[in-house]
Amino acid sequence: MNMLTPFVYAIDPSNIQDGDVPILRGLEDVFESVISLAIPLAAIVLFVLLIIGGFKYLTAGSNAGKVEAAQKTITYAILGMVLIALAYLILEFIAAFTGATYLRQFRIRI
Repeated sequence: MNMLTPFVYAIDPSNIQDGDVPILRGLEDVFESVISLAIPLAAIVLFVLLIIGGFKYLTAGSNAGKVEAAQKTITYAILGMVLIALAYLILEFIAAFTGATYLRQFRIRI
């Protein structure tokens, strides 16, 4: 299954079976895809920002403005990583506490 398949299914009306509600079913698939892609993608972006901040810090020399900018980049990248980890842990806690999973079984109840 292609990673973009849920998005295509949500848009393409030829894939709709008799009795399907395309809007809600498409929303479920899109939500599942967004959640499963958002956390790893954000972690990769923040890791790259951490490397960029480190490179800026190493090349700043004695320029106080560049050092401060590099430190801010590193600080924000680390804070972003902590927030991503907390978001994942909160989702796992909700899944463990309530039994409701956020991936593969996300379904809208009417």
